[in-house]
Amino acid sequence: MHTIDTIMPEIENLRVHIAPVGYEIDRIVLPAKQMRADKVCLLVHDNPSEDKAVSFYDNISKKLKKLNIDVAKEYHNRSDLFNIIKSVKEIIENQKRNIIYVNLASGSKIQAIACMMACMMFNDSKNVHPFYVEAKDYLGFSGKPISTGIKEIQDVPTYEIKRPEQKHIDALRILHEKGGKMSKKDMAKYAIDEKLIIVNAENESQATFASLDKNIISSLENQWKFVKVEKIGRTRWINITQDGKNAAEFLI
Repeated sequence: MHTIDTIMPEIENLRVHIAPVGYEIDRIVLPAKQMRADKVCLLVHDNPSEDKAVSFYDNISKKLKKLNIDVAKEYHNRSDLFNIIKSVKEIIENQKRNIIYVNLASGSKIQAIACMMACMMFNDSKNVHPFYVEAKDYLGFSGKPISTGIKEIQDVPTYEIKRPEQKHIDALRILHEKGGKMSKKDMAKYAIDEKLIIVNAENESQATFASLDKNIISSLENQWKFVKVEKIGRTRWINITQDGKNAAEFLI
């Protein structure tokens, strides 16, 4: 994933739109105009040969630039839910000093779902505002935009989706980087090195494992279902689950 961006100085409180590019033009351009956007980040499929919406990118960009709106293109896999969430998350993080509006109407259903999930998980600064644009006329898809004009722009409320604490995300990252399986003994060493747990006790070995279980493993296994612990012989192994693999795609 990579971004092509025009040069723009960092200014606080810019109005930044995030818009997946599908088969829409007006539902991206007209809200940006009406809401006085300073910049629009277009979510673009990373494999043009598989994307029927390629012809729309330049058209949208030209119309936005005529309105003196800055344009950036963020490349991602438009069919991968977790990759889309990660793309939106990174834009939100990069634009955290600005006011962010996320267009839920301009792309595919999976892009709309991913955009809404990102809004609900990463709105730490309360500066992210999803919205839905109702088209004025629907034309059906025949190689041209599937709608024209806009009838109404509706704000969409954001209800927080809780995400793991940073120490749990860091532990998930360690496990993911080590191939998805490691012993509790090895995880304890990394957890201490990265200060995910702090142990000050006479029986350091016993206290280390107790702290690891209480502060890291218990939440990852029981609350988030990101790992599963199994005992083989005398060794306890931590294995990443499918939910853990999915979460790693956008959390780390």
